[in-house]
Amino acid sequence: MSAPGGPGGSRVGIVVVSHSRALAEAAVGLAAEMLSGQAVRIAVAAGLDETTFGTDAVRIAAAVEEVDDGDGVVVLMDLGSALLSAEMALEMLADDVRERVVLSPAPLVEGLLVASVVAAGGADRAEVAAEARAALLAKDTHLDEAPVPEPGPAAGGHLTGTFVVANRHGLHARPAARLVGEVRRLDADVTVRNLTTGAGPVPAGSLSRVATLGALHGHEVEVAAVGREAREAVDRVLALAARSFDEAPDPAEEPAGTAPSAGPVAASPGIAIGPAAHLRAASVPVDERPAGPPEQEQRRLADALAAVRQDVARARDRTGPAQAGVFEAHLLLLDDDELTGAARAGIDAGTSAPGAWARAVAALESQWAALPDPYLRARAADVRAVGDQVLRALAGEAPDRGVDVDGVLVADDLTPVRAGALDPRRVLGVALAGGSPTSHAAILVRSLGIPAVVAAGSGLLDVPDGTPLVVDGTAGRLLVDPPAAVVEEYQARRRELAGEHARDAAEAPRDAVTRDGRRVEVGANVGSVADARAAAAAGADGVGLLRTEVLFLDRDRPPTAEEQEQEYRAVLDALAGRPVTIRTLDVGGDKPLRYWPQAAEANPFLGVRGVRLSLTRPDLLATQLAAVCRAARHGPVRLMFPMVTVVEEVLAVRRLLAEAAAPGPVPDGLRVGVMVEVPAVALNVEAFLPHVDFLSIGTNDLTQYTLAAERGHPALAALADPLDPAVLRLVAETASRAAGRASVSVCGEVAADPAALPVLVGLGVRELSVAPSAVAGVKAAVRRLDSGACAGLARRCLAAAGAAEVRALVRTASPDGP
Repeated sequence: MSAPGGPGGSRVGIVVVSHSRALAEAAVGLAAEMLSGQAVRIAVAAGLDETTFGTDAVRIAAAVEEVDDGDGVVVLMDLGSALLSAEMALEMLADDVRERVVLSPAPLVEGLLVASVVAAGGADRAEVAAEARAALLAKDTHLDEAPVPEPGPAAGGHLTGTFVVANRHGLHARPAARLVGEVRRLDADVTVRNLTTGAGPVPAGSLSRVATLGALHGHEVEVAAVGREAREAVDRVLALAARSFDEAPDPAEEPAGTAPSAGPVAASPGIAIGPAAHLRAASVPVDERPAGPPEQEQRRLADALAAVRQDVARARDRTGPAQAGVFEAHLLLLDDDELTGAARAGIDAGTSAPGAWARAVAALESQWAALPDPYLRARAADVRAVGDQVLRALAGEAPDRGVDVDGVLVADDLTPVRAGALDPRRVLGVALAGGSPTSHAAILVRSLGIPAVVAAGSGLLDVPDGTPLVVDGTAGRLLVDPPAAVVEEYQARRRELAGEHARDAAEAPRDAVTRDGRRVEVGANVGSVADARAAAAAGADGVGLLRTEVLFLDRDRPPTAEEQEQEYRAVLDALAGRPVTIRTLDVGGDKPLRYWPQAAEANPFLGVRGVRLSLTRPDLLATQLAAVCRAARHGPVRLMFPMVTVVEEVLAVRRLLAEAAAPGPVPDGLRVGVMVEVPAVALNVEAFLPHVDFLSIGTNDLTQYTLAAERGHPALAALADPLDPAVLRLVAETASRAAGRASVSVCGEVAADPAALPVLVGLGVRELSVAPSAVAGVKAAVRRLDSGACAGLARRCLAAAGAAEVRALVRTASPDGP
């Protein structure tokens, strides 16, 4: 028997000698899976017949002659008389053939797998035999019965890249075989190293050595290469990793309705090193027997609701105006008639305040959790969090004044109140099993400057308290109990980052100009006058996005034109002549206002929100437009409308703007633009250009609408990547069509993503808007770029298969390019 044959040039042949034909054929079948169709001559000499155990020297000699093509043959044997039969077979062969045969002492199955892969890569007889003999090294290393493998080639002048192992069972035999086969064909010395455990580096062309890395699902691996084809080697390995080493997922092991996880996801930049500290809260016992008459229980509930309302309001104020909207959902729940009314009815029916409240919360939570829309399902967590706070108030517990954790906080997820209460002096980092980088908790953790990763998987919750952790919130890495040498590397990197931040801050007031002379405007996203002052101090070139929602939330009536004008002018004063982009009110069914009741929607992200909602209340929109016009007479203002989908909406708001400016005309210099958040705008941008002065791409919404992946859904955190080529093509289409006719900016989270920056610049984006704290770093990164090299990189990214491949391309970009 031979497998697989076919073209491919001369290669070392392999003979499998076993007492059992079934065993030998099964081993050959397993080896064939490793080869992914590559041609290797393998012959079986096993059993005396189909069912009788034994070995036959004549059959072995015939098998050697069958696979010998002049490059030699490696013979693998199982045990005992198999060796004797093989030695007898050698005596039957011609002298020149006998000299090309190696009898290998390697274990039959492991040796065959390794030898097949190495032979397929074109290795000579001695190398195939040596690799087969080392096939048990991975087991020995795993069981601590062998020394650590020697490092691979020296790293001087090497090219490197990193990837996260996405394969469910890690870098096991099949994906490792694909890796080995890929690198052995190239003129380069390639090594791989497990950054998560510190194992390696080992030669990437050795299957037995690669297996010693113990690279599991979610581990980060570094590939390094030197030699004439080093760049191609790194690119090929990263592209192969992005395709999960061409390994098909096992449908039997993938639960329905889940997406594959790429391990931890970066949520807040920086490096944290410290012990795991789980955030745990004891449950509150609930006694349904009332302590007094219904009137007394009603007062208990009212007092508890008031106390929690005050606590949430304090948390909102503590985080600053830019994040204030995060807590509005909790305040609204505390005033929700469906929830509080059900609890009061339960009290009237004879249940205690805690019992009635717990029942009402459980009922509402189950309703939200049963909804088909993932965003609304996530609201169940808000109901649960508010319910727990009120129960604790009813039990007489003091409201949260902080989180009693020292080290790296580990939790399934965080509520906004908990996240806002973190003390950066005690909480060194945050690692969440669930969550999303765009969740309320992540936004608040970023505002506190605490490094964080999210979506790390449920296994994180099994890590014991006190276990050393390293959180890299910039790269999205979480290392559990890493070796001392790895910790020292991260400590050095943290010191290096601190120095970089200080240098970047000193240079922040300067323009951000690429090495080839292209200026990129870096503005700030703000939500208040305080934020605007912080942006100016950080060196922002202006305000790329002024969120006006804070003016409208948590009040019983809408703000007057005078109140709004005062706020807008204060922001203009803070920027001292730099432009300010004011976005009109962007709320919807997911963020209702007390004075503007709206019908509940099954999917508020696809419902009446943004400009759609504003056009249903032209009186409120006209008031805001009047305030913008007044402010625009005192400084450079750009007016931006959110959630635009069709040109008719732009024409409608322009008519309202002209009316709101009366009795005079629209102020000179007031530029009008729209958010590109819906694919329909990007695909039809030509129709919008006659009616707008600028376009601002909101990548957060554009990504979720393009990929049908709600950005706050923890199971979709890895899928909802703004660097997906589909999203990048929409950015490219917008920028190319608008070139010379309207300016194009990007104001989503991706604008501050180091991996995205060279791609955006390469696509022609010349304006970015980021959080004030990110301005200095983004400007510094722009100064290191070459726009021509970025354009070449962007073209390669547009042709990529997915976001993982895009990120791999960025990581391996030449130091002389982006």
